[in-house]
Amino acid sequence: MKRIQQLSRHLINQIAAGEVIERPASVVKELVENSIDAGADRIEVEVSKDSLTLRVSDNGSGIHPDDIELAFSKHATSKISNSEDLFDIQTMGFRGEALASIISVAKVTCTTRTKEFETGTSVHCEESNIKATPAACAVGTTMEVRDLFYNTPVRQKFLKSEKVELAYISEILQSIAIANPSVAITLVCDGKTPLKTSGSGDLLCILTEIYSNSIAGELKKINKRDELSKLQATGFCSTPEFTRSTKKSIYVFVNNRVVKCPVILKAIDTAYKNLLPAGKYPFVCLNLSVPVKDVDVNVHPTKKEVRYQNPNQIFNFVYSSVLDALSSFKMPEKQENSVVLPFGNYNSVKQVEPEIRQDEEDDDTVYVSETKFDEVKETNLRQFELNVKQMDLDISKPVQVEETFYIIGQYRNTYIIFEEDGELKIVDQHIADERYIFEKLQENLQRENIPSQLLLISDVIALEPADVSLLMENSEKLVRFGYEIQKISDSEVVFKKIPQVIAHIKIKDILADILENLHGDLNNLEEKMLVTMSCKAAVKAGAELNLWQMEELIKKWKTTKMPYTCPHGRPIVHSFSEKEIAAFFHRSV
Repeated sequence: MKRIQQLSRHLINQIAAGEVIERPASVVKELVENSIDAGADRIEVEVSKDSLTLRVSDNGSGIHPDDIELAFSKHATSKISNSEDLFDIQTMGFRGEALASIISVAKVTCTTRTKEFETGTSVHCEESNIKATPAACAVGTTMEVRDLFYNTPVRQKFLKSEKVELAYISEILQSIAIANPSVAITLVCDGKTPLKTSGSGDLLCILTEIYSNSIAGELKKINKRDELSKLQATGFCSTPEFTRSTKKSIYVFVNNRVVKCPVILKAIDTAYKNLLPAGKYPFVCLNLSVPVKDVDVNVHPTKKEVRYQNPNQIFNFVYSSVLDALSSFKMPEKQENSVVLPFGNYNSVKQVEPEIRQDEEDDDTVYVSETKFDEVKETNLRQFELNVKQMDLDISKPVQVEETFYIIGQYRNTYIIFEEDGELKIVDQHIADERYIFEKLQENLQRENIPSQLLLISDVIALEPADVSLLMENSEKLVRFGYEIQKISDSEVVFKKIPQVIAHIKIKDILADILENLHGDLNNLEEKMLVTMSCKAAVKAGAELNLWQMEELIKKWKTTKMPYTCPHGRPIVHSFSEKEIAAFFHRSV
């Protein structure tokens, strides 16, 4: 082994640069964060076509001429001064590594002036050597980086294509712009401006500037605060109808710092579970404000990772914050004791109180005052009324339907078409009912066990001994879901109770679903059991419904917390605005 020797300052900086400066986007991130720490509210980034030459200009406080050379030294910073400051970090940067790392792999010129001086200072840095001269400039700082990785050709070799590297830079700046909506950020490349924000301070405005105006209608506001823990979550999340094919549109910030946080990402994923189809992801920008003493940002040189004093608390808070935002579906105001009967060809319809005859079980016709609806198939109506009873609704009370939606009809006995707020809406009757039943079952399970129905007569079912053992091992879990299964022999069982909501389903079909769920991941057993039951209990596609049934189904669906998708993640409703319809027929609105 060779003798131990002290490395040169330049080589030390190059090694450190490998941790901090991975690609051109890393340089942009460090310099822009320095600008924000300097109080800048206007930052312009200009990059060459290959992204190896770039310039970052800001209107921040500038660097004092006596500190300029020190600023490029290793571990020199104005942001902390002692070990206690590591537990009270209020700035983006604090390590004092970025500038020293950059000048070790690039040629850098820094021009800066503070408001106390009429002239500024220009510093030229190359091979970690620094030379300063006076210069005329405005208050603020301009950092020009040229020939990035000129002395580390291996690093250049591993860079991606010009478009990909520019995309990395753009993504970094988008994240910083969203985290700092009061800072105007401009990106210029090859004479084009792929990114420009106004710094208005309005986050929704910044999002529309980065994406498009249409995104505003797809987002729900996140705003939750816990006074006891001093936690606050702010931002926006998309409705489940608005999805992306990757997770790149999930922006996570902690105290306005761009981070990759598994805890927060897991909380967001969990909140959207059963709302999105497989392979689809939401748009989320969420900033979590945490007391600085409860979070450690001194984990990694790039400051991308953080640690929390209480990660479970963070998970639960973020999870509930996103759920609260997604649950902000507002019901229209109701008019007490009234119902609108929107018969398509009638010129005028009275508002009347419905007289629903529940005492005559053999009469499948629903009467509303003196108006009689068309009869529907006997099994459909009975099943629908059964579901209403099982959801703890008193159908003997007058049905109160919002005046703001009007049923038009049913298409192919599967889709309910109605008008609301000037829009034409189409709802899949099965998955709308499935969402309602799923949430009701969740509520029941939170209060107590799911209501069950005693079976006076039940067939003995033959099974494999392994399946019988599996059912018996999980019998206590199954009781919570309304099941009571008795073992007759090593290969036979009998059902004593089943959930009321699926009392109409064949026992063998129920058992097949139970075994399928038990053979899977038991950690998600509750979720899978509820999804299965709600799917089985919901009104089926192809079931003919009358107007009263359609109104009831839509009204129930509109009371759900998550009215966007079914528990499997399929969309429930599709809307057509009057403008869209008129445009198709070349009409003006």
